[in-house]
Amino acid sequence: MHAIRSILVVMEPDRPEGLALKRAKLIAGVTQSHLHLLVCEKKHDHAAYLAELCAGLSEEGYSVSSQQSWLENQYQTIIAAQQAEGCGLVIKQHYPDNPLKKALLTPEDWKLLRYCPAPVLMVKTDTPWTGGNFLAAVDVGNSDSEHRTLHASIVSHCNDMADMAKGQLHVVCAHPSPMLSAADPTFQLKDTIESRYRESCKSFQEQYALSDSQLHIAEGPADVLIPHVASQIKAVVTVLGTVARTGLSGALIGNTAEVVLDALESDVLVLKPQDALEHLEDLVAKR
Repeated sequence: MHAIRSILVVMEPDRPEGLALKRAKLIAGVTQSHLHLLVCEKKHDHAAYLAELCAGLSEEGYSVSSQQSWLENQYQTIIAAQQAEGCGLVIKQHYPDNPLKKALLTPEDWKLLRYCPAPVLMVKTDTPWTGGNFLAAVDVGNSDSEHRTLHASIVSHCNDMADMAKGQLHVVCAHPSPMLSAADPTFQLKDTIESRYRESCKSFQEQYALSDSQLHIAEGPADVLIPHVASQIKAVVTVLGTVARTGLSGALIGNTAEVVLDALESDVLVLKPQDALEHLEDLVAKR
């Protein structure tokens, strides 16, 4: 998180809350990152609105620039600006989609989470981060090198944010139900499954000095357990990973980050594995 040098902030002139900018200012205040404000709009000219925002931010000591742009849709406009400006983080306010519309069409915010090569922070509340609980969601059942690297990145980013806001880091991991037919005896008993998952999380506990109360391991689907734990500890931010699954498999299965986005009552930061980032950057470059 501290390595971020430029932040893309998606501004929406017709929505006065400005929660995305509020979070961007908090992060930039610690990391000294440049803020690039983007309005995704082609119908109306928002030059005066952006100029006023930039002037105010400059007076407050922030490095800032802005643009108004529109491509085929919002998520492509955001990604094009992120790539052009070299922003290491995208911050956008999230608004829940109509359930019927969501069933028929993939929401724009889901597409942004899938295709954006940079981490995306979806801001959902105006709850202060200071002194809050920050929840890192990992899946240690996937133990290949790519997932191990992603898990380390999730916990590291979450810890950075907790330090930034003088809050507390928590880690959640869902484990599968016991299966008597499982070839590995470990997965035939609940106690042995949980102990195996706790052992896999031991490196996080040691590295970040987590107490047992900061480690939440339980049986159940991740898309149910993560929002439950986040609500239980009143998390202000939940950090998740996504495999950037696209195409038919993405439509049928969905990514946990997408599924829990509306269910979570906290802000949501979504990260991707390194090879997924490189693949997405190649896709963007070919457009």
